[in-house]
Amino acid sequence: MGIDIGIAKKDREAIAKALSRQLADTYTLYLKTHGFHWNVTGPMFNALHLMFETQYNEMWLALDQIAERIRALDVAAPGSGAQFAKLSSIPEETGVPDWKGMVQQLVSGHETATRTARELFKVAEKANDQPTADLATQRMEAHEKTAWMLRSLLA
Repeated sequence: MGIDIGIAKKDREAIAKALSRQLADTYTLYLKTHGFHWNVTGPMFNALHLMFETQYNEMWLALDQIAERIRALDVAAPGSGAQFAKLSSIPEETGVPDWKGMVQQLVSGHETATRTARELFKVAEKANDQPTADLATQRMEAHEKTAWMLRSLLA
């Protein structure tokens, strides 16, 4: 059965492409944050261990919202590490930096995810796709707030 939600196929595909980049950035940042949660050490251990847990849990829930929006547009959502690696603007971390390095990387990652959400918003707005624009706004708000909180630790 075809889809007729008032958004042309080419626009749905463009939106899904932008959503896929948001999904990949969020997943990469989720993995990085979870890994840092497991491996953080030093005088900030307890505070960061708990903060990182809160952050990765928020992103875990967001992943489903983003992927389900792609599906609602009748496009397949990416779901493999290889796909995410191609789509993400956030570099993976295979080492274990000190706590300050972790925080710096996460600030950068959240700022990158914010920029990706801003691009998503533009694509959604152009196509008159309010649900995706709303999702992009929610992601910007979450990533900006998290980046601010993390930057505050480095002041």
